[in-house]
Order: sequence, then C-alpha cells, then structure tokens
Amino acid sequence: MNKTLIIIPTYNEADNIKLIIRKVIQLNIPNVFILVVDDNSPDGTAEIVQKIAKKDLRVRLILRSGKRGLGTAYVEGFKFAIKERFDYIFEMDADLSHDPAEIPKMLEAVKTYDLVVGSRYLTGVNVINWPLSRLLLSLAANWYARVVTRLPVKDCTSGFKCFRRAVLESIDLDKISSDGYSFQIEMTYKAWRNNFKICEVPIIFVDRTKGSSKMNRKVMFEATWVVWRLRLATLFRKSSNNDVDSLA
Repeated sequence: MNKTLIIIPTYNEADNIKLIIRKVIQLNIPNVFILVVDDNSPDGTAEIVQKIAKKDLRVRLILRSGKRGLGTAYVEGFKFAIKERFDYIFEMDADLSHDPAEIPKMLEAVKTYDLVVGSRYLTGVNVINWPLSRLLLSLAANWYARVVTRLPVKDCTSGFKCFRRAVLESIDLDKISSDGYSFQIEMTYKAWRNNFKICEVPIIFVDRTKGSSKMNRKVMFEATWVVWRLRLATLFRKSSNNDVDSLA
C-alpha cells in the first residue's frame, strides 16, 4: 500500500500545531504520516509535537537549530521522504489555512498526476479573510510569475501540494535556494520543465486566525527576481509542452 507523508514546517505555531495534527489523523487514511520540521520555535511548538509523537508513531519531528526558512525546511522534509521511500509527499501550512479535508481529493488526483496543486484561483477567487491589499498582491504575483516563466498554472504560489516521489527525485534539491512564495514557484516550475503531469484542484484558503504571518518584504522581493532566474536558466533549452489540467 502506498505511503503518504505530510510535511508541515513550523516556526512559533504552538497555537495551531496540535489541532492541525489532530485534523489530519482524524481523516483515518491508511499509511498517512506527518512530519513536522520545526525551526527551534521559542514558543514550544517542538515540545508539543514531541509529546504527540511519543503516543502516535505516525507523527515525526525534525528539530532544527534555528530559523532557517520555509524552503530549507521543505527540502529537508523531501530528503527524508525520499530516504524513507514515501510514495506521495504533501506540502501543507501549519496555520489551518490549508484544510486537511482537502487531502483525500488530492490523494485521489495524484493517482493520475505527478503533482497536484491545491489552487485558490482555479474557480475564481477562493480566499477568505485576506485584506484586499494582500489579495491583489497575490493575484499580481501569480500573474507576474506566469508571464515571466510561462508556467501554465493559475496558482503558482500555492503552498498546498502533493508530489509523487519521482518528481522530487528528479530535482536536485541541494540547488534549491529560494524561500517562501518563490520556493513554491520554483518547485512547480521544475516539475513542469521535467515534463511531469500536473493538475490543479480547487481549494478554499482561509487566512490564519492564530499566530502571526511569516510574509515580509524579503519574501516578496525574492519572488520578484527568482522567476527571472528560472526563466533565464532555461531560456535556450527546449520548452516544455506539458499542459496543466484542472479538476474543477
């Protein structure tokens, strides 16, 4: 039976982590495991996960020495997933903005596709509790990324994804240096360039109600230049003919 790993990076998510783990476990999906990658959160996030992990072997923890960022947390989780031979690997936020109830739908889709993207913009705008300024910024960032990279995905910056292991094995993870929004663009772009089958499924994104957002100017600035780095790196290579399907 296929094994699934859900990777949840954390930094100061003590208010959310117990609930998100419980919601995933309550889905009662066989062979689903959770890996929390914590950046030594001062609020005790790791200690909460350690207590849960002692009682439930489906929950694992990687505790890192300091705040090293979202991208490196996922890369560390991906390497763990490859080493342990997980078949399907999820990216998922800790703050409940990604509803665990969407996981079964994405697992069904990944039986046919290599990468499934949970899309906020596939069927209009499915975002709740964002101020208009942040929504417009997100829409503009996605438009910009699509234009520069030609990536045919409506939600390039989505952080709710499910990969087949083969996709991650095809990418040189040690060369992934981007973070935040740009990390999400880079991973999807590289899967597309490697001619893997991608689809988007609609999700409803609900902004966090507890804890603080990790969004900052550095993340946005990085996303601005990373898309050009990706495009220029493949400028003289054969373009991908891979279309992206939608399961709306």
